[in-house]
Amino acid sequence: MLSPLVATLLQVFVAIIGIVWFLVIAHVIFSWLVNFQVLNLRQPLVGQIWYLLNRLTEPLYKPIRRFLPDMGGIDLAPLVVILILFALRQLIANYYYAMI
Repeated sequence: MLSPLVATLLQVFVAIIGIVWFLVIAHVIFSWLVNFQVLNLRQPLVGQIWYLLNRLTEPLYKPIRRFLPDMGGIDLAPLVVILILFALRQLIANYYYAMI
């Protein structure tokens, strides 16, 4: 049987994983829009959003980029982060449902 405190902590952790997932996806889409020149970084709002997304996601990407080979212009760090977040969410869900 799972205590209410542990269940609540697991649910909060899953919510945090969801927020980080959203930020990574937003960063990927935003980077595509900037690279395909749909958005211009010289616009103040676009520049601020880009700066915020970089500040929030770079700490996640930096350790992963050390282990990934150089792929030229392709950055696979967001994909690895998404896979890690998916694995963590599934691990928590399996643990949660196994304990009920």
